[in-house]
Amino acid sequence: MVIPLRSMLPNVKPSPERSVRSTMAPPSSSSNTTPPPPPPPPPPSSVKKIFFRLIVPVVVVTNIFVGVYVLVRTMKKPSQKDGKTIVNVPSAATEKTANVSTPVKVLLPVPENEQRELFKWILEEKRKTKPGNKAEKKKLDEEKALLKEFIRAKSIPSL
Repeated sequence: MVIPLRSMLPNVKPSPERSVRSTMAPPSSSSNTTPPPPPPPPPPSSVKKIFFRLIVPVVVVTNIFVGVYVLVRTMKKPSQKDGKTIVNVPSAATEKTANVSTPVKVLLPVPENEQRELFKWILEEKRKTKPGNKAEKKKLDEEKALLKEFIRAKSIPSL
């Protein structure tokens, strides 16, 4: 027994739009009709409204608070330095401590050949600098002349 396929499909009637479209004639190129205006954009969804009205302001405010917190934490207070507090001492106390002599470190004299090498290096660095005006050039020339004298001298004066 063969069952026809039409009996298995639901009873569907053709829509009136389909019949109107099929009966309408194709538009002719001779008529000057303008196309219909585009439909208006759909309104924003409720999810976007919630996002823009609630979440974005919360994120902005939190960002501002975090920025201020980081700024305040990174700024050093003038009364603290390296974890030690600085205490203002009255001037009378400094006068008493100034009288106490502190031991002076005595440094060994630098050998003459090292001093000459140092003067040569300073002279090279002075030659590399470019003076901005005549006064700077004159000062630089005087310094270079003094260095050349020290380099050429048989003995270098001690300070």
